[in-house]
Amino acid sequence: MPRPVRDSQSEMAEIVLPNDANPLGALLGGRLMHWIDLAGAMAAHRHSRSYAVTASVDHIDFLVPVRVGDLVILRSSVNRVFRTSMEVGVKVFVENYIADTSQHVASAHLTFVAIDANGQRQTVAPVVPETEEQQRRYDDAGRRREIRRAELKRKQKR
Repeated sequence: MPRPVRDSQSEMAEIVLPNDANPLGALLGGRLMHWIDLAGAMAAHRHSRSYAVTASVDHIDFLVPVRVGDLVILRSSVNRVFRTSMEVGVKVFVENYIADTSQHVASAHLTFVAIDANGQRQTVAPVVPETEEQQRRYDDAGRRREIRRAELKRKQKR
């Protein structure tokens, strides 16, 4: 049965601690990528109501540095479903709660595949966009999927 995008929407928050940072006090890119994967998985699990594994991550641009002590907010939702796979969008913000500021840090699109307890692919219910923004993301996900498929074909020919 189809489910609305809002059912998959997830949010997580992390405080950047010294162990998350490089020697200059800036958040490690790998740590942020880990958090992005977790936030994306939450949306995929909520929508599919099953296990979901990461199949791919589109490129990530780090737009602004994140410092020790900053609060990182990650928001995710399912953009589109393709039978057993789902594209999930994750948008990351940094909040400095002392200065009361917020900035966009990064965005990523991840593909998750729904699986059962034996690791077999499972069909996922369609997602229903309810707003213009959700419809735009749904449409864009279809275009990105075609680009990913063409790139995979190109790599297989090597």
